Amino acid sequence: MKDYDPKLLPDRVNEFLRYILIVKNSSELTINGYARDLRLLFEYIVAEQRGLSSPDELGKDFDLSFIDDSFLADVNIKDVYSFLDYCAQKRRNGVTTRKRKASSIRSFFKYIADNMKYIPSNPVSQLQVMTEKKRIPRYLTLEQSIALLNSVEGNNRSRDYCILVLFLNCGFRLSELVNLNLSDINFDERTITVIGKGSKQRRLYLNDVCIDALKAYLQVRPVDGLKADARNALFVSRLNKRIGRQAVQLMVYHYLEKIGLNGQHYSVHKLRHTAATLLYQHGGVDVLVLKDMLGHENLSTTEIYTHVDDKRLRAALDSNPLNKKTK
Repeated sequence: MKDYDPKLLPDRVNEFLRYILIVKNSSELTINGYARDLRLLFEYIVAEQRGLSSPDELGKDFDLSFIDDSFLADVNIKDVYSFLDYCAQKRRNGVTTRKRKASSIRSFFKYIADNMKYIPSNPVSQLQVMTEKKRIPRYLTLEQSIALLNSVEGNNRSRDYCILVLFLNCGFRLSELVNLNLSDINFDERTITVIGKGSKQRRLYLNDVCIDALKAYLQVRPVDGLKADARNALFVSRLNKRIGRQAVQLMVYHYLEKIGLNGQHYSVHKLRHTAATLLYQHGGVDVLVLKDMLGHENLSTTEIYTHVDDKRLRAALDSNPLNKKTK
């Protein structure tokens, strides 16, 4: 579902969004992200041209459809650097968010300048992407994970428990979990099919606890009175609709708070970190297998989980045959 109004965007932006949908096969989530990033960029440039202190002064539904090729040809790299500085200083965007915005801008101008030749030159061809320090991911310990599962209660216990089990065992992204369908599950083969970033499909094995949690939930999952979008949805909200991202986030925060982890920088995405870390620490899963399970495109993204277990590192060093007194 689009979370932007195409009528309020420049024609070239709408054309670019269609391009990444059709040619690049990008997901709806990715396309919405591109639309937001590019809209904010052009709002910022227009606000600067009009002497406004912030793009917010233009209003929520400001019409950018007047932006044409002549306007785009006048954009320069200083405008983009100024915009990224605004995102850092005023919007408090971290490095990761600013890198995503820079990537959106580079992709757009590459399309209209290099690919389609709508403007004479690409103003951001030399745009430098900021570097980000790799941080060790925050995750729940095995004991905390068990406590989280044991904290589940209430009218939606079976559903909530099943969601947490899948997060902690399969390492789903939030978007992947809410888009799961009944038809994605194959109980005979004990697998579930997931649509990840870039609409890439992967199939994951379901262990016993996942199978049991799914079967228990499906026994109580609503069947009658479901909205059209929920008939094949795996997880259904109390309004008989496909469960939404915010509902899942609030549910996870609720149970994290119950075990005393509220306000400690834990989130839904940390459950994905937890699944990966527990598999690496306690399951001895090879990092290449972990990469495929998580749906990472690059091994470097997965390798961060190899840095979280100091005990294993110490044990490995202690096992070195040179770890002996020599004459």
